[in-house]
Amino acid sequence: MKKQRFLVYTEYVFDGVFDVVAESKEEARYKVLQDCGLVMGGSIHSTLPDDEINWAFDKHPNRRIDRITNV
Repeated sequence: MKKQRFLVYTEYVFDGVFDVVAESKEEARYKVLQDCGLVMGGSIHSTLPDDEINWAFDKHPNRRIDRITNV
């Protein structure tokens, strides 16, 4: 059987929580959007001071295959 190429559209979702020191929900949201992130091959990170942020995330994401198309 001849081998074929396929595009497999996949999502990796890391669920967790950021524990943020802020004066309001809006400020907490802004801090997470602006100062927290995750890069493939790296780790969860933040530019906020340690006394303003902490987090708990599973190291293994939930995977979801959306669709598969033939190339």
